[in-house]
Amino acid sequence: MVKYLLYFDLTPSKMFAAGLGAVMAPWIELVYGEGRLIPIVLLLMAIVLDWITGIAASQKDKTYSSEYGRHGILRTIFMLAFPVLANLLDLMLGTPGLFFYAVILGLIYHTWQSLTVNAFRAGWGRWIPESVIEHIDSELKAKVERSTNRQPLAKTEATGVKEEDAVATKFSDTPDELHIETISTKTTEKRKEVQ
Repeated sequence: MVKYLLYFDLTPSKMFAAGLGAVMAPWIELVYGEGRLIPIVLLLMAIVLDWITGIAASQKDKTYSSEYGRHGILRTIFMLAFPVLANLLDLMLGTPGLFFYAVILGLIYHTWQSLTVNAFRAGWGRWIPESVIEHIDSELKAKVERSTNRQPLAKTEATGVKEEDAVATKFSDTPDELHIETISTKTTEKRKEVQ
């Protein structure tokens, strides 16, 4: 019995994870404050899932762009630096994490919304409850509009609709697929002239 209590299964991957944790945990506590490892890890997990779902969504609607990815890196750096500022405010004012937890919860909530919308755009809507989809409706419309505006030039040339002509976006009713229909003002004007 004692033999099994003292038995450690040390694989290279476990040793790497333990070493990484031993190196990172003190730095996280130094920068973000003592005992705040779990909220930071939760934020990091939300950011990673947001990146995964964002890449899947942009590949599905063919709006993947390295320039937008670079902006995403800057946004991620900001999201990791903003709680540091909140922690410094807490230290300066002597509050026990008031600003830190307000900022970290706001960032986690916003990132959760973003990753849920990205998962829906990626075609994974059947795993998202209808009540959650209703809750993220405004974020969904905003992201679809942004992705429509980022569509590659080749796609706009193939459809004949330029970015400046796109005026409306229409959603389908099915949660599994997101269909976007762009209506051109020039096409509408030409139809009026013919009639």
